[in-house]
Amino acid sequence: MVNRKFLGLSGSLLLVASLGAMVGAGPVAPAAAASAAAKRAAPSPHRFVDVAASAALYAVEAAKLAERRARNPRLRSLAKLQKDGGFGIGGQLSWAGRRVNALPDNVLTPEHQRMLDALKRARNFDALYLAQQQQLVPTMRAFHEDYAVRGGSATLRPVAQFSARKMAAQQLALARLD
Repeated sequence: MVNRKFLGLSGSLLLVASLGAMVGAGPVAPAAAASAAAKRAAPSPHRFVDVAASAALYAVEAAKLAERRARNPRLRSLAKLQKDGGFGIGGQLSWAGRRVNALPDNVLTPEHQRMLDALKRARNFDALYLAQQQQLVPTMRAFHEDYAVRGGSATLRPVAQFSARKMAAQQLALARLD
């Protein structure tokens, strides 16, 4: 089988393309991410589930690292919020995905895997974790908000709305860290 995740996610990964040069890159403006999302066609239900599930899995695994390695207690609190959000989003995707024959895989996209690998090797864990979250959270919020409005699956749109609310709470928590 051709790498379905890689080929199927190419359009959706435009949202997270800026994550490749995470260190040293400035944060993506949420309005810019939302604008980019508005210019593309909504992802297929399978693509939505794949990207959203990967991001949720990344959030859980990165949060587990942060709970152990972060020195800043406020980052550990953010990690707990993100882990809870990731579990909630993953559960919703699993439930709704069954109804549209798009069960989430327990697999990270290559980009999310690179981000997690970078965290595992980070010398300054707190700075990298915060930078990654400042990039990913607004991007995934825009991704979920976009699907909630324009997504092709009536079953997955409420999941996207739920996920967008979780990402909005995380974005607010991130703003409070500044």
